[in-house]
Amino acid sequence: MQLDRSGTPTLLWGRSPEKIREMKQTLVNSRYLPGCTLSDSIRLSADLESVVSQADHVLMVVPSEAFADTLRALQPHLTANTGVAWACKGFEPDSGRLLHHVAGEILGDDVPLAVVTGPSFAAEVAKDLPTAVTVAGRDDEFTRTIASALHGGRFRAYTSDDIIGAELGGAVKNVLAIATGIGDGMGLGDNARAALITRGLAELMRLGQVLGARPETLMGLAGVGDLVLTCTGDLSRNRRLGLALGKG
Repeated sequence: MQLDRSGTPTLLWGRSPEKIREMKQTLVNSRYLPGCTLSDSIRLSADLESVVSQADHVLMVVPSEAFADTLRALQPHLTANTGVAWACKGFEPDSGRLLHHVAGEILGDDVPLAVVTGPSFAAEVAKDLPTAVTVAGRDDEFTRTIASALHGGRFRAYTSDDIIGAELGGAVKNVLAIATGIGDGMGLGDNARAALITRGLAELMRLGQVLGARPETLMGLAGVGDLVLTCTGDLSRNRRLGLALGKG
């Protein structure tokens, strides 16, 4: 929705033909974004080959556990000079690798890659509420292209070449959000929540140092920003899971 809102021609693929038919009729994704109406200028399709072969670039928004399979499905249909970006957060379930390692292995060294990450609940982006994110990648031209395609109005996209730090912040905050949710569910109080977030950030910084992330990345939108949002925002699924566990 933000790509379309910022003036970027947008094709939207969904794996369920039934859901795509419903969305064409209603212009609403009733499962994930109820109450948010899609622009009729967004072209919808369940035909992955058709969508990918027409695209200048691809932006993936899928669960991290579906990341590798989705890449394998779209890879044969990528045209020359097409880059791949993603707004997925997490580690590969089986290996624990960051997602850019998975993407590089599947797509090869010639495909430009970038991650879109930071404090950004999808429901708030869909409602055009103010949001700022980081777009990180090692191909500067592609990174700036994705940031420019998203940037506009109330949505700000900042660039970075530290893809390790950007991905690490987005993945680790999920664990810390569950922990803070558990504490809140148990009624441990605001002091405990602040301690968990702060000490969790310290652990994130140490892990980042080992893996090669830059401290300034983890102190920015992709790290502290996403951590605070996910640990305190009621739209956070991980926080809600923690709350349910804490309440028994």
